[in-house]
Formats: sequence, structure tokens, C-alpha cells
Amino acid sequence: MHRATKVTLRGSHRRSQRGRSQRVVILAALALQTLGAASAVAAPTAQLPVVADAVSGVVTSGHGPEAGVWVIAESTNLPTRHVKIVVTDDAGRYVLPELPEAQYKVWVRGYGLVDSEPVASSRGKRLDLRAKVAPSAAAAAQYYPASYWYSLIEPPGVRDFPGTGPNGNGIGESMRTQQHWLAMLKDGCVLCHQLGTSLTRTLADNTADGWKARISKAQPLGSEFIGDQGPGMAAYMAVTMNEFGFERGVQMFTDWTRRIASGEVPRETPPRPTGLERNVVISQWQWGKRHFLHDIITTDRRNPTLNANGPIYGAASKHGYILAFDPKTATTRAMPLPTGRIPHDYRGAYPHTLMMDSKGRVWDAELAGRFWPLPTTWPDQPPFCTEGSLNPFAAYFPMPGKDDRAIYMYDPARDRMHRIANCYGGHHLQFGYDRDETLYFSGDGAVVGWLKTAVWDQTQDPARANGWCPLVVDTNGKATDGYAITPDRTQWNEPGQPIDPSKDTRLAFERFLYGIDTNPVDGSIWAVSFMPMVPSRLVRLDLGSQPPRSCVAEVYEPPKLADGRYAAFGGRGVAIDSAGIAWVAFDDGHVGRFDRRRCKALKGPAAMGQHCPEGWDILTTPGPTFQGVDASQGNTDYLYQPWVDRFDILGLGKDTPVVTGTMSDSLMALDRKTQRFWTLRVPYPLGFYTRWLDGRIDDPKGGWKGRAYWATYASMGIWHQENGEKGYGPQLVKFQLRPNPLAH
Repeated sequence: MHRATKVTLRGSHRRSQRGRSQRVVILAALALQTLGAASAVAAPTAQLPVVADAVSGVVTSGHGPEAGVWVIAESTNLPTRHVKIVVTDDAGRYVLPELPEAQYKVWVRGYGLVDSEPVASSRGKRLDLRAKVAPSAAAAAQYYPASYWYSLIEPPGVRDFPGTGPNGNGIGESMRTQQHWLAMLKDGCVLCHQLGTSLTRTLADNTADGWKARISKAQPLGSEFIGDQGPGMAAYMAVTMNEFGFERGVQMFTDWTRRIASGEVPRETPPRPTGLERNVVISQWQWGKRHFLHDIITTDRRNPTLNANGPIYGAASKHGYILAFDPKTATTRAMPLPTGRIPHDYRGAYPHTLMMDSKGRVWDAELAGRFWPLPTTWPDQPPFCTEGSLNPFAAYFPMPGKDDRAIYMYDPARDRMHRIANCYGGHHLQFGYDRDETLYFSGDGAVVGWLKTAVWDQTQDPARANGWCPLVVDTNGKATDGYAITPDRTQWNEPGQPIDPSKDTRLAFERFLYGIDTNPVDGSIWAVSFMPMVPSRLVRLDLGSQPPRSCVAEVYEPPKLADGRYAAFGGRGVAIDSAGIAWVAFDDGHVGRFDRRRCKALKGPAAMGQHCPEGWDILTTPGPTFQGVDASQGNTDYLYQPWVDRFDILGLGKDTPVVTGTMSDSLMALDRKTQRFWTLRVPYPLGFYTRWLDGRIDDPKGGWKGRAYWATYASMGIWHQENGEKGYGPQLVKFQLRPNPLAH
């Protein structure tokens, strides 16, 4: 558990201190952990329950009972590899509940320990386990999350910026501040996979030439992991290094792995689970092949009891199919997406993010811009999207270009897949609360688009079901609902022009908007612009009564500190709670709470980002910082997407914000009463990297057993996870929260 720190706007932050020797600090921390364990008094094994579908016992080491360590049971003789993980209580006791009938190997993992020897067992047994205290700090650190190893990187100091290029200080000219560099360390380097895992922190050749060879190495065409995307990903790594300043970036990573090879270990020790973190029960199934799975969906996010006990769906982005996992039989099924007019020499569709509607149908938005640039053989946009169409949206703001866009819908009742043409980029998507059950999309930099799914059901006509609005900010202060703020597209300032107080201002973002959500209070749509990463921008769109002419956009940036730096940067996703408050995940390790009701001004010439600092609270998630970096700049974690538990599914409280710690093997849930983050860690296999999550209630009367969060291992570098080289693929992960560590 970790108390969130709120960033003040006075800019008075302590500097990171190296302090005592890192090895002394870590050994002291290990001693404290084992001392705490030794002081606990374990109850006799006879007091533990003997349950037909469980394994229970006590974990001890040479220091006595071990509290807050994980007991892991794994079976390979079920339809798919199955893992169950629990945490010991204060007395070292554990209960592994609801085990399917099978043979298991059971062992202990924990901070301050090394893995114990696996013991064979079946359910209905008592099994006391002997933990192994780590013989050294280096041995203990092998089980730390990647973020702790990543914290050993030492970026250039604040005074090294701005970058002046290869003929100057060697730092890329796009690196204007240290925040730009840190943002690239996150979004440029860990967008696809963890850095700091065993395979990524070790290098046979710890020289600059070794690192240059590493970033040029690619998975081959037809890779079982990422299809044909390997060469493109290698090129992306080279582009990222060029952004740093190629030689300067290579120097930083070379120094990192060289020090690790010389025996350096993380300066901080991750804390063992405490409090309700010990009540978590984790269940895992290996699902699908060794393919990259981007996202999952289990239910209608507006009604968490829909699809109870039904399939969990995943998007196999690099291989063009939707995966369905049946939790009752632990079996999977792959459903390819149709490619429509896409030329046959390209490898199918690219599913990205899934949503479920009130009928239990699964919707997907194909990733915007799969190929850059699009080939000349690509088909043109459908006529209803472009200039000259009678479509009111195209007449107002036409969408020319090539057709790299599609919406997919899988109807499980008919086992049928539909492909629906659209005019705007798809990416993340979210349903609204209107009678047309409108589905909104974030994958465009110039518009927010939507599909009225009820209209599609009635007409099967994409021209009638699709709509979109340009992002026009009311900088002249004249907008009211139903009033055409911009009668035609000659009446606004185009992006990049100076603000004209007599006109409104159209926004166009670099690349595309990313995370998106809808406000259940007023129906507004919220999205995050993730490029540029500094500053990030939160966008609100009100459609008004006569879209597209009545659409009004608002844009908000994180506030600035007294020294001119931003209080947070690298925004990627947003989730709206039932009160209409926006929760933003920043890849610098911050979580932003934005309450528009606090804003003193919503429109006018100044309403371009920095006009509502009073709307923000900035919280810091747990985790270490980079070496030599001010703690105000966040930490080494990478928060991909936020999610709000509006229905208290897990028992953490209504409207609990949850963020995905892709570098810390965790979900982190904010206790809104105490402002503490609870860390729901997945300790095995190391490398839990999830981009999003979902929550479902399978049995409203079933207590903790009928409720769960669901997530998947979603690293593109699946082979980087623990045991990835042994054939382990992505794991489907179920989180449950029982009332105490011994509940069964």
C-alpha cells in the first residue's frame, strides 16, 4: 500500500538522494522484512481449514513465519496451463481456494526470498512450505518488477537541456527539456514491452556496439509473436534512439546494462503486500497462441452483470482475430476478422480494443494507420465521407483519403462477424448512454467519430449510422447549445494560426487521440491527446443538439509548476466516474483527477489548455524514480490506461480508480478515502504488462467468488516475460478480493 502524493503548484520538491550505499540499504530492507516475519506467531496447522477444493498451510523460513509472501500453485494437466496465487497472512498462513481438480506444483515467492523448491500436491491437502531467504541482495532482486531495475537508468540532468544535436551536446533537438527525455524513456521505450526484465537488462556485449546491434534486431516476418511487425518495430526503436540523440541514447543504455553486469542492483526494495493486498486471489489461464493480445472485454461496462460466466474476448492485434475464452471449460476459440476491400497482399485486419453492447455483441475499432504510408493500391474513402456528399457530416467537415478504417461487430448469438465502413480513425472506443447506444472512437487527430449502433441495426447503412465532429474550441465565447458556433468551415481559425478572439479555433492533434470515455452525467465525450507527450492534453467534446454544427470542444493541460515544468506529462488514457470526474493516466507515473466543475473559465481566447489549473489534482503512484531525477517527475512506472470501478465490483468502493502499472506487474487501485494506492501485484510469471482491464459480476449473490477484475498479459515482447522462452504465451488474469487471506 502506498499513500498517493499530491503535486503542489509551488514547485518545492525534494531532490532524489543517493544516500547510503545501495547494497547496504537493500540488505537492511531484507533484514526488516525477515525480522517482521520472525516476530509473527503462526497458528498451529490444525487451525487451518481443510477444504475439498483448496490447499492450505503455513509458510516458514529460518526466520520464522513468512508474512506477505506469495504461494503459487501451477498445473499443466488441465486444458490449458492454470495458475493460482495467494498471499500469506500475518502468521504465514495461506489458503489456495477453488482449485480445479488436477496435480499442482506449489512453491513460495516473496521479496527477500528466492523461490522455494516446488512441492507436488493436489487439492484437499494441507501443505506447509519452507521458504528460502535470499542469500544476497542480488539474488533477492531477481524477483523485483522491471520498474525497479529500470530505475538504475541515469538520464541527462535538467541542466543538460535543451538538446542541441550531434554537433552540440549530443541530445536530440526535439528533447527540449528533461521531461521530453523522460517521456521518451516511457512512451518511446516501454510502449511495447517492459524494460528491466531479465532478458532486457542483460546483454552479451555491454558496449555501444552491442546496444546498436540490439535495437536493430527484429523478429522475422511471420513471427509467431507479432506477425510481420518485427522489422517495423526495430525501425521504431531506431527512431526512438534518434529522438534521444543516437549516440547519447546508446551511451545511457550501455551504462545501464554495464553497471548491472558489474553487480549493481536496485537501490529500493519493493514492499511486500500489506492490508487488503493480502486478500487478493489471482487465477491465470494461458489462452490462445503466443500472439500479442492488446485488450480484453468481459461485459457491458455500463452493466457489469451482462454476459455473466460467459466468454472473455481478446484482440489479437498482429494476427487479425478476436479470441474467445470460455472460463467454464478453459478452452479458447479464434475468430478471424473480415478484411473487406483491403488488398490481399496485406495481412488481414488489425483489431485493437473491444467493447460489449447491451445485447452482448462485441465491437472493435481497427487500429488507425496500420501502415505508414498507405500503399497506392489502398481503396479510397467511401463516398459518404468525402466532399460533395449529401451526408451532413461530410458537407460540414469532409474526410478525404484512403480507406484504412473499419468497425467490426461480432454477434455471438448468430456467430457472425460484421465489417462496417466508417470515415475516421478507429482506436479505443466507448459506448455512450443514449437510446441509440452510440459508440465513440478516439483514433483520429482531427475529429471524434461515432456510430449509432441502433441506427445501424435498423438500416444496415453506414452513411446514416456514422457521424463525426471536428474539434472546435469556443475561443470567441459565443457558443450555446443548438447554436451553430461555426456556420461553415471558413469561420474558424485553422490549427497553428494565432488566436483570433473574434473566431473559434479548430484543434488538430499530432497523430491521433488515444484513450476515450463518456460522461454518464452529461453525455460529453472525453479523450486524451498523447502526442506531443509534453504537454499532454485532455479533450472534452459536447455534441450539442445539432451536431456537427453544435459541437463544442474544450482542451485542458496539466498545470505548470512554479519552475515552468508540467505537473504531469505523457497522458494516454481517461476514465470518467459516476460523478463526471475525469481520471487521467500519465506515463510518468502520475494519476490526474480533473473536476471541470471547479473551473473558473470554460471558453474565450485563453481557453486553450492552461485556463483551469484549479480543476486538477495530481497524484503519484508507488514506485522508484530514475537515478538523479527529481521525485516530482513521477517514477519509473508506465501507466497505460485508467479504469473506474463505478459499481464496486471488487469491493474496493464505488468509483474506485484503477490504473495499469505496466512496468510494475500490477494494477493499482486508489482508496479515495485515504488517498492510498493498493498494489495488486502479479508476481508470476514476471512480466505482467496489461494495457487495460475489465470488471464483471458473475453472481451478485455469490460474495467475493462472484466478482472479479480481468486483464491479460499484453506485452508485444511476449518472449521477454518469465518462461517466455519455454513456450509460455499470454496469460489471462482474474483478480478477486476475499474478506481475509484465509477465506475459501
